[in-house]
Amino acid sequence: MSTAKTSFPKEKIKVLLLEGVHPAGAAMLREEGFSVDTSAKAFDETALAKALAGGVHVLGIRSKTQVSAGVLAQASRLLTVGCFCIGTNQVALDDACQRGVAVFNSPFSNTRSVAELTIAEIIALHRRMSDQSAAMHKGVWDKSAAGAHEVRGRTLGIVGYGHIGSQVSILAEAMGMRVVFFDILSKLPLGNARPCRSLEELLKASDVVTLHIPATKQTEGLLGRAQLKLLRKGAHVINNARGSVVDIAALAEAIRSGHVGGAALDVFPYEPSGNDEGFKSELLGLPNVILTPHVGGSTEEAQESIALDVCDKLARFINVGGTTGCVNLPQVDLPPQGSGAGPGSGTRTHRILHVHTNVPGVLSKVNALIARLGVNITAQYLQTNKHVGYAVLDVEEQNGKAILAGLRELPETIRARALW
Repeated sequence: MSTAKTSFPKEKIKVLLLEGVHPAGAAMLREEGFSVDTSAKAFDETALAKALAGGVHVLGIRSKTQVSAGVLAQASRLLTVGCFCIGTNQVALDDACQRGVAVFNSPFSNTRSVAELTIAEIIALHRRMSDQSAAMHKGVWDKSAAGAHEVRGRTLGIVGYGHIGSQVSILAEAMGMRVVFFDILSKLPLGNARPCRSLEELLKASDVVTLHIPATKQTEGLLGRAQLKLLRKGAHVINNARGSVVDIAALAEAIRSGHVGGAALDVFPYEPSGNDEGFKSELLGLPNVILTPHVGGSTEEAQESIALDVCDKLARFINVGGTTGCVNLPQVDLPPQGSGAGPGSGTRTHRILHVHTNVPGVLSKVNALIARLGVNITAQYLQTNKHVGYAVLDVEEQNGKAILAGLRELPETIRARALW
């Protein structure tokens, strides 16, 4: 990680980490010299807006806190948001992009943890382990093989064959299961897994269905009353993805009717903001239903890995300007800031980070500014997306302040800052 000096004292970089981000993340950022505050809870919109208006530069959240367009409008000093999870739907990404706020996540760090939980639930549902355990805790000894099955030879349907879905596929096949999957994108099957042409085809073929898809308008209520009716009688449903993708009322109805034999859910349409808030669901008390409090990626190994991964990206963006792994700004992989225009010159450089509206003529204006000021560029980087461009200029020390001031006057400039 870079230790480059910045134009703003590191100890004045304010970091706010919410929702119990693993302490390894806070420790890393404190070692960088940043000022770090933490909270075990999610913030609602009012509390979050108030906190960010206090001058927070770096925000860290998990899946509960919502960073809306309204919140972003009140966060004038916010430079970057870290999502300490896979999903980023809790952030208004387009608005963040238009404000030059870089958003990072950790798409791979908890893959194994979620996959292992899914496999455990597949076995537990087929053996009705939650009901058996609950009865034993009440002192009831009911030894019977009724309703208990091996998973070997059963068909697992995976909706979403990405990093987690494909890992589940490998583990399930190792236990002797047949695997079919459906994904809106063409994916290379692993092992003997077979792709389905439609969700309907998968549902009709599966003894257990597990969902590993993001929360989008297209996936909202993806598994509803009509889809559940397509399942084989007694089939199981697992959702460790996002709470919005399953119609909970329809699932509860299907379980009560006996058409669905059981379910395991780790995510819900509404989730408590902290451990002191009660949980309510239509699934409470139903037979062969496993409910867990959004802990699919909450192993100590995964949470530490996520914290280190995201905090490394956040620190690199603050210290160096690099946007590798950013989900909403153009990705620019930057080397450490140079120390001269040539080997042995001893000339220090300033690094100018310029986020601008991606419209014709911006670079001409930037180049005209450079020419007018007589600036010597030692390195230059540029990437664009549909909405914005991200230009990085390494300039000789004496030129830094002048070019930064000039860039800030351009009408297309969204955000410009300097590192030295």
